[in-house]
Amino acid sequence: MRDSDVKGLACRGVRGAICVGENEKGAIIEASARLLRLLLTANDIEAEDLASIFFTATPDLDAAFPAAGAADMGLDDVALLCAQEIGAEAPIARCIRILMHWNTSKKATEIKHVYIGEAALLRPERALSPEEEA
Repeated sequence: MRDSDVKGLACRGVRGAICVGENEKGAIIEASARLLRLLLTANDIEAEDLASIFFTATPDLDAAFPAAGAADMGLDDVALLCAQEIGAEAPIARCIRILMHWNTSKKATEIKHVYIGEAALLRPERALSPEEEA
């Protein structure tokens, strides 16, 4: 890639969180895919502009890798990684968090982070309204 192609681009972090109703493989994969779709849509992100996606899950979610939701969406060329959240005094249960690294010309203040459902307790100022969640 030439320097002129990347001028004005920065790798920005896009964050979000969602809670899962139960520790079940399908529920975990569905929730992570739902959060990913909301993050991609809210920020008008194209898959080819993603550098990586880092998923974490609270210790009470171990029935599946949340990254499976991204793989099911066809994000095969994006580097995906899962990890377990530190179990110390977790404020909410059965929570998946996502940190996407996105190559964009948008400013950090233009990024829309997505916290939905019970996970909005983590960042109430970034919670989506019920209409936005639909």
